[in-house]
Amino acid sequence: MIAGVAGALLSHGAQASVVPAWTASQQPSWGDYFLFPTNIPASLEKRTLRQVVRLAIGGRDVRIVLANSYGSKPIVIAGARFASSAGEVRTVPGSERAVTFGGKAVAVIAPGATVVSDPLPLAVAAGQDVAVSLYFAHAPVIESFHWDGKRTGYVLEGNALGTPTPKVATTTTARLLLAGVLVDAPEAKGTVVVMGDSITDGAGATLEAETRWPDYLAARAAPRGIAVVNAGISGARLLSDGMGRNALARLDRDVLAQPGVRTLILLLGINDIAWPGTPFDPHAPMPTLDALTAGYRAVVARAHASGVRVIGATLPPFADALPGTPMAATYYSPAKDALRNRVNAWIRTSGTFDAVVDLERVLANPAAPAHLVRAFDSGDHLHPGDAGNKAMADALDLDTLIGD
Repeated sequence: MIAGVAGALLSHGAQASVVPAWTASQQPSWGDYFLFPTNIPASLEKRTLRQVVRLAIGGRDVRIVLANSYGSKPIVIAGARFASSAGEVRTVPGSERAVTFGGKAVAVIAPGATVVSDPLPLAVAAGQDVAVSLYFAHAPVIESFHWDGKRTGYVLEGNALGTPTPKVATTTTARLLLAGVLVDAPEAKGTVVVMGDSITDGAGATLEAETRWPDYLAARAAPRGIAVVNAGISGARLLSDGMGRNALARLDRDVLAQPGVRTLILLLGINDIAWPGTPFDPHAPMPTLDALTAGYRAVVARAHASGVRVIGATLPPFADALPGTPMAATYYSPAKDALRNRVNAWIRTSGTFDAVVDLERVLANPAAPAHLVRAFDSGDHLHPGDAGNKAMADALDLDTLIGD
């Protein structure tokens, strides 16, 4: 489990050294019964998978984290490379470095397990795009992934680990096996993890552009020595499993186990309120205010027990959400919006959180408060677009982000 990573590299409350520069929260894969395809390639046998990520903070001694969190079978990585990205599938010639695990080129990820590579003795910068390539000699059974990666992943024929400009066989926007990149950053003050749903995962953000709201926050925070990483999962819920496990079930792995974690920003609850009665969860009743507030309190209590402060975020408006989809008729209702307003009033006034960021007031249209500001709307009336994501990130006070 990744909890061992944090314990081995840095205890909570200590001065940060190893911190995450990038993360992707893991989800169990699903079958054809679900509304969305997984986008997991049909076959990776004798193929290379190249994934590009942008680092939130710079440092040295780079490690990659690979996860088989929900897998039922071991996965064998026959080889791995780390390189500077030159855009799209290309890497900078000469930048490729072989990645080893316990001194060996081959890594076996047991079911439910996470592996961390040996450190690579090189320096990387905040905002740098890097490519991680994995080669599979045999077809892996991938049951754990991150569905909405917001970057294109490239499937390459054969062993193309060291090929700077390979031919692409197919692509995917899912993140497969790659769960994190760690760096040694001696001057870092700590890690901030943003836990959320598709709003945090960036459903309304431009593909390839790194314009999710935690991306904007990471760019602001990096000069202060603060690592900001994204633990958003599209379809995530606070109380119940959705397209990922519920908040308490994934809190340890996605938040508390992250090296140097100081603060959790929590933006969850819209799907708890909106999913009941929709094709996502047609027979579920709408949760009560008491159930939701108990869920928030439970997350905060767990975080506080690990020395992690929690910033609560109010829930943005979502009237007329998801037009033209099977959810349009039932995702929003006045009763659901009334519950959202009651939740937001509680978040602002209960004193449960160490601090509150009022994202509803940032994003709501003053003339029609149940709706997003038009300029901040991605077009689906639920997810902010790039401008809305930037406004969300700008609402955080960097001076109080980690509580110093």
